[in-house]
Amino acid sequence: MNELTLRWQEGNNAYLAAALVWLRLRLVRLANRGRPSSPPPSVPPFELTQAELAMTEAERIDPPPALVQLRRRFGLSQFEEQILLLCAGIELDLGISQMCGNAQGDSERTYPTFALAMLLFDDPAWEALSPERPLRYWRLLEVTALNATQPFVTQPLRIDERIVSAIKGLHYLDERLAALFQPLSSRATPAPLPASQAEIARAAKQALSAALPDVRLPVLQLLGTDGGSKQAVALDVATQLGVALYRLPAELLPNAPAELDLLARLWQRENLLLPVALFLDAHEAERVSPTEGLGASVLRFLSRCQGLCFLDARDPWPALGAGATPTLSLEVRKPTPLEQRQAWATELGETGSGELSTRLASQFNLAFSDIAAAASSSAAAPDAGTREAGLWRACLGRTRPRLDQLAQRLDAKATWDDIVLPEAEVALLRQIAAQVRVRGRVYDDWGFRERMNRGLGINALFAGESGTGKTMAAEVIANEVRLDLYRIDLSAVVSKYIGETEKNLRRMFDAAEDGGALLFFDEADALFGKRSEVKDSHDRYANIEINYLLQRMEGYSGLAVLATNMKSALDQAFMRRLRFVVNFPIPGVAERRRMWQRVFPSRALLSGLDYDRLARLNLTGGSIMNVALNAAFLAVEKSSAVTMPLVLEAARVEFKKLDRLVNEADFSWNAVAARPQA
Repeated sequence: MNELTLRWQEGNNAYLAAALVWLRLRLVRLANRGRPSSPPPSVPPFELTQAELAMTEAERIDPPPALVQLRRRFGLSQFEEQILLLCAGIELDLGISQMCGNAQGDSERTYPTFALAMLLFDDPAWEALSPERPLRYWRLLEVTALNATQPFVTQPLRIDERIVSAIKGLHYLDERLAALFQPLSSRATPAPLPASQAEIARAAKQALSAALPDVRLPVLQLLGTDGGSKQAVALDVATQLGVALYRLPAELLPNAPAELDLLARLWQRENLLLPVALFLDAHEAERVSPTEGLGASVLRFLSRCQGLCFLDARDPWPALGAGATPTLSLEVRKPTPLEQRQAWATELGETGSGELSTRLASQFNLAFSDIAAAASSSAAAPDAGTREAGLWRACLGRTRPRLDQLAQRLDAKATWDDIVLPEAEVALLRQIAAQVRVRGRVYDDWGFRERMNRGLGINALFAGESGTGKTMAAEVIANEVRLDLYRIDLSAVVSKYIGETEKNLRRMFDAAEDGGALLFFDEADALFGKRSEVKDSHDRYANIEINYLLQRMEGYSGLAVLATNMKSALDQAFMRRLRFVVNFPIPGVAERRRMWQRVFPSRALLSGLDYDRLARLNLTGGSIMNVALNAAFLAVEKSSAVTMPLVLEAARVEFKKLDRLVNEADFSWNAVAARPQA
């Protein structure tokens, strides 16, 4: 607490002391007047005059005493201010309770009432306790009903605890609000914004400055997918305006209109008591009719808040601007790739081209705070290689949590040595991985990002029969570029309810935009199928889903792989938007031989396997893996090594499972006959 604050606190206490002296004199005078046989009032008029002069003198501090500030901020009349002083006096001076009883001629009524105030103070006004007047509208005090048969004017008056603290000069958020509203930052000055976001903050401050003092401030709709960046912009604006910013998740808003109105009124009261601003996080709220659901609660709450309000939303809320609430929409994005690269270079101490900062910025889309946290987490690494690995893991960790709730993360183990494909297809896979690694150079250093606003992502279609290696290829690429592999669970995405599929896809793509994942759409034809002729509403909404996917895939900036065994079922519009199409053919004899040679781990016990004979079995890579695994189980059960009879027995089971014709001669094994002739 600085010297100016201490000086004001002393002046405020002196004013309250003078006000309580004046109040006690008033109560004593009223108590004596109420006694028919009493002598003339024991309080000479000059004492009241001196007490009033002392109050006037104590009021001259700058800023004024807290009670005077309350009168001005809430528009209280002199009589209403005196009622507030009477109710506060009970809390500040224990002797005043007994004096209230004496003044009302009843030792049991040791509490203030409206009737007492009417007799105690000059120029009383009946309207002072109207629900529309400030005392009750702003919940500065409450009328407590002790007895339903007791007249309203004789019911006890009780001052709100928050108002007592305000009169004493104590500044803190109302405890009923503190349970819901979270302060966004306790730092005196937040971290500086990147230039792209600072420009948005300047636009917001200009819009607020343009609003006349007697005109309601507009609600600033901060649009986009990154909540952290929107909070940073709002915090910068609030700091520049000298107000504290509090965040309220929209999900915590009460549903009952009466409870919602009370919460809004308490927050509005806090705006009059303290310099505060609201950041209403409605990112997950639905843009629905103003009469439905969470969206209705958000709109109702904002319509009753007249201070500085920021609304965190993914898309604009048309219903907000259509009502009486003024609004301004601002698009907020994460720092640009160039800004992120510069931030990485600064954190890592790189100069010149900055290879590591370029790779990190081209792969991950992070806010400055995440970049700083990731850099500090690996600052103590013993060498450059260890530090780079630590940085990469830290970035993956910061992009992972949102996707873990929407898709299944696979542990990618396959490498280039595990996959068996024709050379042309392997070359395409290597080209995909190479583009992921160097896209920062192409998009930013070579200027392609400046000429393109779509198609900056890398997407590929893996087409082929089941078991030909599509999932393994996705694992190989994920391992090569060091990304998490997420398989999209169609059961969690596709919904029979209209609009739910698009919502699920939007959340998934938004979560993946941070760049730490490879999205793998298995059985993609279920999502990316051809649009059909519209015959009923079901066809129309199914086509809407496909249209949304077309737009979202084209705007997605990450790495996505679609896998299907029905390439012809895909909509041709998707084919045009795909950068790579990799065909996975049924393996030939040579490929199958290589698969059999690689399918068993090095620690597996093998004995006398004839890979040429096994290669003649017409199986895909997935089926070969099944046969090898089943043969291993048979071997362990028999306490032997994996032999040809066991492998052929497992192969016979696989053929039957696939409903293929089984020629027993193909699955019989004679070790002597199989030996090469001399």
